Amino acid sequence: MDEFKTPDLGRRVATVMLGSGELGRPIVASPALSADRVKLLREAFMKSMSDPALLEEAKQKRLEITPVGGEELAKIARDVIEQPPDVVERIKKILAQ
Repeated sequence: MDEFKTPDLGRRVATVMLGSGELGRPIVASPALSADRVKLLREAFMKSMSDPALLEEAKQKRLEITPVGGEELAKIARDVIEQPPDVVERIKKILAQ
């Protein structure tokens, strides 16, 4: 988009439309979960994603493991959700086709 100098509206539409692919299959918890518990769960998840037994099993099953941290997922979600009305209207038109 930088190469072709895509306008902000187009960039935002692309962010929303491609956001689900970036989110993958997130693990979610209640918004009321305390910050220390969120931190603990995020650390445990990332640690489990580097477990040699898990990685070996994934390799045998030809599964790709590409974990994304909770902070990054939260940023992607915010980028997708926080859109002005003109972007939402453009997406509605695209999805209605």
